[in-house]
Amino acid sequence: MDTATAVLPAFLALLLLSPWPLLGSAQGQFSAGGCTFDDGPGACDYHQDLYDDFEWVHVSAQEPHYLPPEMPQGSYMIVDSSDHDPGEKARLQLPTMKENDTHCIDFSYLLYSQKGLNPGTLNILVRVNKGPLANPIWNVTGFTGRDWLRAELAVSTFWPNEYQVIFEAEVSGGRSGYIAIDDIQVLSYPCDKSPHFLRLGDVEVNAGQNATFQCIATGRDAVHNKLWLQRRNGEDIPVAQTKNINHRRFAASFRLQEVTKTDQDLYRCVTQSERGSGVSNFAQLIVREPPRPIAPPQLLGVGPTYLLIQLNANSIIGDGPIILKEVEYRMTSGSWTETHAVNAPTYKLWHLDPDTEYEIRVLLTRPGEGGTGLPGPPLITRTKCAEPMRTPKTLKIAEIQARRIAVDWESLGYNITRCHTFNVTICYHYFHGHNESKADCLDMDPKAPQHVVNHLPPYTNVSLKMILTNPEGRKESEETIIQTDEDVPGPVPVNSLQGTSFENKIFLNWKEPLDPNGIITQYEVSYSSIRSFDPAVPVAGPPQTVSNLWNSTHHVFMHLHPGTTYQFFIRASTVKGFGPATAINVTTNISAPTLPDYEGVDASLNETATTITVLLRPAQAKGAPISAYQIVVEELHSHRTKREAGAMECYQVPVTYQNSLSGGAPYYFAAELPPGNLPEPAPFTVGDNRTYQGFWNPPLAPRKGYNIYFQAMSSVEKETKTQCVRIATKAAATEEPEVIPDPAKQTDRVVKIAGISAGILVFILLLLVVILIVKKSKLAKKRKDAMGNTRQEMTHMVNAMDRSYADQSTLHAEDPLSITFMDQHNFSPRLPNDPLVPTAVLVPITGKCIAKNSRKPFHQGNT
Repeated sequence: MDTATAVLPAFLALLLLSPWPLLGSAQGQFSAGGCTFDDGPGACDYHQDLYDDFEWVHVSAQEPHYLPPEMPQGSYMIVDSSDHDPGEKARLQLPTMKENDTHCIDFSYLLYSQKGLNPGTLNILVRVNKGPLANPIWNVTGFTGRDWLRAELAVSTFWPNEYQVIFEAEVSGGRSGYIAIDDIQVLSYPCDKSPHFLRLGDVEVNAGQNATFQCIATGRDAVHNKLWLQRRNGEDIPVAQTKNINHRRFAASFRLQEVTKTDQDLYRCVTQSERGSGVSNFAQLIVREPPRPIAPPQLLGVGPTYLLIQLNANSIIGDGPIILKEVEYRMTSGSWTETHAVNAPTYKLWHLDPDTEYEIRVLLTRPGEGGTGLPGPPLITRTKCAEPMRTPKTLKIAEIQARRIAVDWESLGYNITRCHTFNVTICYHYFHGHNESKADCLDMDPKAPQHVVNHLPPYTNVSLKMILTNPEGRKESEETIIQTDEDVPGPVPVNSLQGTSFENKIFLNWKEPLDPNGIITQYEVSYSSIRSFDPAVPVAGPPQTVSNLWNSTHHVFMHLHPGTTYQFFIRASTVKGFGPATAINVTTNISAPTLPDYEGVDASLNETATTITVLLRPAQAKGAPISAYQIVVEELHSHRTKREAGAMECYQVPVTYQNSLSGGAPYYFAAELPPGNLPEPAPFTVGDNRTYQGFWNPPLAPRKGYNIYFQAMSSVEKETKTQCVRIATKAAATEEPEVIPDPAKQTDRVVKIAGISAGILVFILLLLVVILIVKKSKLAKKRKDAMGNTRQEMTHMVNAMDRSYADQSTLHAEDPLSITFMDQHNFSPRLPNDPLVPTAVLVPITGKCIAKNSRKPFHQGNT
């Protein structure tokens, strides 16, 4: 470029930017897209982004506004960052432009805050062909002052592409200040302060190679600007190298290392300074994938020294065109590789080793550096071999263990195997357990000097033989019988464990392990308590161990705690040690509670005709907590005295007083007390006519003798144990009681007294009638006097009878049984089979007594 050509654009730019009258004519050369915002952005075809966070605000010089007085006058677009949250963005979009000529976008900007804080960031984005937004090509952040500043955008986008410039205001964390833009001009000549990039061309490379973009720009002093390669959908790439071509042109290189398909995208060059920015067109990075066959080669023929294959190179993965085909092969057991170029669809590999496995692949190449693709899928095949020469010699036993046998043999070379690839198999069989047999064959490593047969049963005869095979034949050795060593025994069968529980001992028996794995020498049983129904029993003690001889499969464990669960671990032993233990939990039976010794101690505190007060002392739990106390009353009979002198059994079946009368039981439960009611010795009155836990404690009959028993009961789950002791005996009264009759015969006495009273009354009435008749026939005059005397005598008789009846009523009133038991409980002492009980009812009607039969039901009630 000559000097005149270089000076002319600069001179024109000075004319356009000068305040001379020529400015009006120069603006006529401006391209469409500029805006002074006198009439708002809509008049310039500017649009607010529909998907941003908020909008730019138009400030008009003709209308009042809320801005501080130090803000510039005129019409412009502004953002008040104090009205929005940090990080929110507002975008103002210029019209879409197709650059048929050189464009320079010139604009004014201002970032102001009254306190000098950072109001935010002004970003310039350039969208090409309505594509996605890339990173900003220019931005400014922080306080710039109250005066307008100018910047240029040198956009290089070539026909038929189109682009759109977007002004983006982003609110900072300070949220205090204003971001404003004004006087956007789209000039039809190059920028003076920002370089213009020449057309950036596409770059095509093969995958895995390095890609280089070279950007060339025209402009003065632009080599010191910030340079980077911007990816449309990714991160920016820093410049690798810059070079000055001349005083107005420079070149920048950008390198992408070992690109892959994921790096394929659009890239453009960007330069930035405080005065503005330049951006190139988008160029495409094209990454070609070197070709690779989809299918492995096909084997067409095989011999001892050759392999015939078909390449199968028509179906590929990657990009063409294919300019070279090669066959790569190697021994699978070797390290060398050979490659042969092939120009036919089939190929024959010569001079191969017999009975050798080969791996064969196909390589394809496309144009360009790194155009050779990865090898295709392998064909793994083997050349033929001959039958082995002879059988292996007799096996040598190197090691015998309980579950494995190690075998040595001679080295098997090619002169014996006639094949470089051969198999060695050890076959074995044995009988074990209850005539159970097993046979199996194991493939061994033919190059190993020693072979191991695992997973054998201990203490068993095993028959072994070795087999040598190759693809063409096999040879077998003679059998060798070996006995494996002993091992620790297996566990004692769980289903054979049986425990029989007693109160303070457990009888435990078991069977020998199903897999003794040798000769059993002893059994070891360790046991410890793990829980107990009785909280007083310690369960955290150390375990105890018992050893039994090999022929003893049972044991009695003594001195145990009642109601306690013991955990037993049983294991068997051979000379190799103990096997795994088998566990079982067994719980001892609970014992009856221990009552205080009442022998020789009179527990009776007080005694009346119908009650006896005894001292109850709490029992000691033994294996399980006390669940209840019971007071049992037994009626004394002469024929039971000798039997009671022997061992006494407790009363397990609770019988109420009512059921004892109807069922003829010799005893009844007078009370049942919860264990919490007797924390310490306390008196209790038998016959206090109260109810305890559903058991009525009736008054005792004075003319009967009773034994008083005190019982303590413990109950857990399905087991109940009771301990009892006789604490008192109440003898029968020898004299007739004055006040209180026998409850069982009270009703009979009432009936007899009523009957006698009624008979006397009838006799007196009959006697009066006879006297009246005799007197009437003798003297009429004396009849009236006789009648008066008769009435007087009759009155005395009735009064006498009333006194007799009143005396009887007074006896019942003083008899607790007659009032409490008969009246309150409606009890009738009749037999169960007696439907009617004759009862005398006295009705004093003019000196007469009426006897009636009453049918009364048997009824039990509680106080």
